[in-house]
Amino acid sequence: MRVDTARGTFEVAATGEGGARPLVALHALALSGRVWDPMAAAMAGNRRVLAPDARGHGGSDWDGGPFGIADLADDVAAIIEVVADGPVDVVGLSMGGSTAILLAQRRPDLVARLVLADTTADYGPDRVAQWIDRAEKAVGVPREKQVAFQVDRWFSPSFVEAHPDEVRRVSDIFVATDSRAHAAACHAFAGLDADAGLGDIQAPTLVLVGRDDYATPPAMAQVLASGIPDARLEVLDDTRHLSLIERPDLWPLVEKHLDT
Repeated sequence: MRVDTARGTFEVAATGEGGARPLVALHALALSGRVWDPMAAAMAGNRRVLAPDARGHGGSDWDGGPFGIADLADDVAAIIEVVADGPVDVVGLSMGGSTAILLAQRRPDLVARLVLADTTADYGPDRVAQWIDRAEKAVGVPREKQVAFQVDRWFSPSFVEAHPDEVRRVSDIFVATDSRAHAAACHAFAGLDADAGLGDIQAPTLVLVGRDDYATPPAMAQVLASGIPDARLEVLDDTRHLSLIERPDLWPLVEKHLDT
């Protein structure tokens, strides 16, 4: 559905009409809310799942200008204020997790419970050079030729072999993403520095990370779990960066946390 806000118009995939608090699911870099379709379908009997496309991604509008992760968080806040009555639960994966961290810091009134998967509040001292390089590749390399790099980061080799249709589904979303928006999001990561505010997060938080995630490794997840009051960390064996896509067996764990 299209959601008009004071910050622009966003595409939001809406699934389910369950009685629990709505769940807002925030996608990874250069993907879209459709990446959550399988999880949303599995949860549809218990809750409404709202999966917005970040600005410039999927079907959401974007003026072509630069933005930061805080801007993405403020976009989500504007969406929540339009589509939800009261606070929501939030699940964020990778870029979506960084967005969720800023959202929980800036608008604690909108976040009831929080799940942060394979994400970080700060990519470290080399982040500017690292993400400028990623931005240049996002626009300088044809999207189809970027897929192999992405798949290796996203999924374990065993998952790639066993689930080619799901790998293809996620890869197709990536290929369809605007390269300019992908690059702008990379530049946003270069400015991400939210560690100092972790202690301000009030929402009960579950932190998930693949043990083999080399994009946002377990050490980054440990920083989140140590900095957020009463957060709980789960390190997942044989799992890479898109843990909640690779591991449907985690969805009941997520629901248990949200329902506690």
